[in-house]
Amino acid sequence: MKYLKHIILSALVALPMLVQAEAITMEWEELLPEAERIAQAKAAELNHDGSVVNQPQSQEVNVRSDLNGKTIRLPGFVVPLEGDENTITEFFLVPYFGACIHVPPPPPNQIIYVKYPKGAPVDDVWGAVWIEGTIKAETMSNDLATVGYTMEGIKVEVYEE
Repeated sequence: MKYLKHIILSALVALPMLVQAEAITMEWEELLPEAERIAQAKAAELNHDGSVVNQPQSQEVNVRSDLNGKTIRLPGFVVPLEGDENTITEFFLVPYFGACIHVPPPPPNQIIYVKYPKGAPVDDVWGAVWIEGTIKAETMSNDLATVGYTMEGIKVEVYEE
């Protein structure tokens, strides 16, 4: 009987780990609602050399609220906001290097505000990274940009395909 109680107790302790959903690996365009994906593909204004024309950040915040509470994994680049000389605890995750530093920032639905209390090592975030966490369609603004999503970070890893 003593062993049976131990087995049951062990199973109950392990249950939350078994229930945790596996992260959905996503691409940036999947953060756009379908109608916006189609419109954006048609409306991209290009220079003669093929680069996108420099425009101010769109203030339209079209997000996918169906992603709320999902655990996702997404590659991107870190724009540090909070931390110390060793770790970064709050940052923007953006789809390309230099976003939010060069004007204009990406549209709000292409920026994720990430809280990562554990802290990502500073040395690991200067290149591309994989971020895993729970996403929420939530708008917020600061001096750098308006964002359409927030995330509670679970894991930060150096990007490897």
